[in-house]
Amino acid sequence: MKKIIIICLNLAVIFVCGTSRAGDVPHQIAVFVLNENISKFEDHVIMETALPIRHMENIEEVELKSIKGIKSGLIAYTTCTAPGMIARVKLKYSDSTKDFYEELLKRIKQKFGAPDEYLGDPFHIVLSWKWSFVDKNNDRITMTLQHNTMDTEEKRGNSIKLTNRSLIGKDLKCYRAKELDQRQKLRHRDWQVMTPGRQKLRHRDWQVMTPGLSGWDLYVPR
Repeated sequence: MKKIIIICLNLAVIFVCGTSRAGDVPHQIAVFVLNENISKFEDHVIMETALPIRHMENIEEVELKSIKGIKSGLIAYTTCTAPGMIARVKLKYSDSTKDFYEELLKRIKQKFGAPDEYLGDPFHIVLSWKWSFVDKNNDRITMTLQHNTMDTEEKRGNSIKLTNRSLIGKDLKCYRAKELDQRQKLRHRDWQVMTPGRQKLRHRDWQVMTPGLSGWDLYVPR
């Protein structure tokens, strides 16, 4: 029993050391670097395509220009805490073969260690592996590599995503605080009745509107 425990401890040490040797926390794919300002990469993106992400309006995404080896991609950046800071890089590779995916997966494992989580389906129609890191700034960084063979709901081929989740979270908190502050100002703003002397006569809060419906008629779709 004692020998088994010693062997297990040795294996654990080897695993931890192997992981630490696997490489630093990733912050860059191709020319794009997390936490850098999007303005540094304006030669590689089409800023006119910038749009807020649905349900995450504090983050905007721009499309890539043609880059050798990259078929397409989206670069997401913050708009509140530090406007223009790159928070996520999503790239689709020109080579869509499984051989390319397997070679890339092998190289990523060699550099960053084994993935932490399998996100693909059990039938291996979509192969997807996720790595999770914490960098020197205590930011949570995730990386996902995916190969899609035939699922029409997803983009076929090989893609990778690198995300600074801490930065996205901080920016969302900033955005919601400003949004709430603006709403409070609107709710409690002064309504002015203008007179020849342009004097403020009274303060009035917004009133709750009556929709003319009651009970479940107000909630059930019609």
